Amino acid sequence: MAEVSISVFGAGSWGTALAAVLARHGIDTLLWGRDAAAIGAMQSSRHNARYLGDIELPESLRYTASLAEAAARPLWLIVTPSHAFRELLEEPAMRAARPDGVAWATKGFEPGSGRFLHEVAASLLSVGTPLAVVTGPSFAREVALGLPTAVTVHSDQADFADQIAQCLHGPAFRAYTGNDMIGAELGGAMKNVLAVATGVADGMQLGLNARAGMITRGLNEMLRVCVAIGGKPETIMGLAGVGDLVLTCTGDLSRNRRLGLALGRGIGLAQAVREIGQVVESVQTVNEVMRIARRHRIELPITEQVQRVLAEEITPHEGLKCLLAREQKPEYPDYLFR
Repeated sequence: MAEVSISVFGAGSWGTALAAVLARHGIDTLLWGRDAAAIGAMQSSRHNARYLGDIELPESLRYTASLAEAAARPLWLIVTPSHAFRELLEEPAMRAARPDGVAWATKGFEPGSGRFLHEVAASLLSVGTPLAVVTGPSFAREVALGLPTAVTVHSDQADFADQIAQCLHGPAFRAYTGNDMIGAELGGAMKNVLAVATGVADGMQLGLNARAGMITRGLNEMLRVCVAIGGKPETIMGLAGVGDLVLTCTGDLSRNRRLGLALGRGIGLAQAVREIGQVVESVQTVNEVMRIARRHRIELPITEQVQRVLAEEITPHEGLKCLLAREQKPEYPDYLFR
């Protein structure tokens, strides 16, 4: 591969982990973060003390708190929370730059508008700028440790998806490609909501049967939304859907699952979020998913109950009662796989 220079925007756990992967693969990588003191400490210690303190970062990885310096690089990989995605792209230094391509590993919708992040990016970047989403089952800590991981890169431009995937692909990090940005972004966002539901069930000690049922019926809801908005069902059956859903619903490194566990054990929402100490994407994402569902007249019983629980309209026990009271019906609607 020709020499590549890339900036990773966001020095949280996931941004740091992906920057480490790129640097280990010989990619000229610059990690940007807003907190100049934290960036300086990372530069001197080669550790992200707040998020991945015990993991040594590659010697070749470089750091900056200058947005202009980071924006000057030809390739961007954005790894901020979804609520900060637009804010970052609207920064003057970002608006003045002309990157050769922009990818992101952010999962979620734009709060308020409910727009997919590829729609936000397209509205703010120069016309024709190649765009890609990096998604799939990947806990930051395991990636930073170099444990085996598989992700997928989706873009409307196959050559750009290949370029980003080749940068990420390595001995312990498999990167596949696809062309369904809608389905890939939906899977990455919606699995967080379903992880809350599964966590609630586990927190209430409902058993492994209930966990498996919750995950499978949650997958059904993801498929229904995906088909309604023009995505591909096979995307949801792959890394961006099933893979990420299973990981987030069963792995205790998931903030969204931990939120569900706390709620299922009777801990209040505010206290649970405070104890997690990081952004819990499902709290905002669930409202955007339900907005899509109502627009397309799709029934999403699990997602709806999660929304009501997170809005503190009902308790987890009341939400479970609503789900168990639903009438018997076919497992899949007839239209889903036509």
